Amino acid sequence: MTALLVDAVAGEAAVLKTTPSADADGWTLVWSDEFEGDRIDPTKWDFDVGNGFFDYRSHQWIDGWGNEELQYYTREPDNAVVKDGLLTLRALKEPLHGCGYTSARLKTRSRDGTALFAQQYGRFEFRAKVPSGKGLWPALWLLPLEDKYGGWAASGEIDVMEIIGDQPGTVLSSLHFGSSFPKRHLVTHTHDLPGGSTVGDWHVYTVEWTPGRIQWWVDEQLSATQDFWWSCSKSQDGSGLEPGCEADLNRWPAPFDQPFYLVMNVAVGGNFPGLPNPQTSFPAEMVIDYVRVYQRLGGYGEALPRGPGPLPFEALE
Repeated sequence: MTALLVDAVAGEAAVLKTTPSADADGWTLVWSDEFEGDRIDPTKWDFDVGNGFFDYRSHQWIDGWGNEELQYYTREPDNAVVKDGLLTLRALKEPLHGCGYTSARLKTRSRDGTALFAQQYGRFEFRAKVPSGKGLWPALWLLPLEDKYGGWAASGEIDVMEIIGDQPGTVLSSLHFGSSFPKRHLVTHTHDLPGGSTVGDWHVYTVEWTPGRIQWWVDEQLSATQDFWWSCSKSQDGSGLEPGCEADLNRWPAPFDQPFYLVMNVAVGGNFPGLPNPQTSFPAEMVIDYVRVYQRLGGYGEALPRGPGPLPFEALE
């Protein structure tokens, strides 16, 4: 899919770069950011700012992005900058608005909820090197443009790459689905990087999403395949309910049958990685060489049938 070339990047040894080769291997390039120039392109990316969000279903402010995270996201150049053909997202140990850290989270959806870019199905590719250390939580992921089937995670989430900060040799790829919180479900696949490599080295992280199947790749190596999930829109008092029968499920392959947008961030702390310790190094930098999105030539056809897996009501039978 890609042609290779060597390019010198300031402050580093020569870095292996890639250029997109459209219409190769059954895919055609439809959107990309190569991070050229000297600024983040506002027609492609917007920023999340703050340390939480307002949940309109429960009518309350959710601190720490729902995960007890410690960072305050900003749009400042200290936290997000384009230079020498690379985007750097930087978590810093510094106080701001009651938080002990600052960082950045970029997304291809604007603050008013409209899409700068979103796509249903395709190949989503990130070339990045990622920080590690206790309490760090960098991620490359996809979220639904609209909550078509209900609040998180009834409308889905696709995690292309994330890590537990003190496990730099292991890449995690996950799907969130099910009913709205707290009845969401999660499937996580792990991939151990070969040859002593870590996420601090350059790697290409890819998800291929087609109707009824999602596959993850690391450096063109297939790392996981998922063809089982479900979605239920039932709720009571703003909380999700699990389905009681097949008729309660949204039509397969919901929720992964709608446009999703891209998210990139470096979180600090939270329920997933735990707290940083004195050995955690700051600034913690995630560097992205490019983001590229492809569509399949000739379309996608009918959805594959749902694969085997436990539906909640089957355990009751």
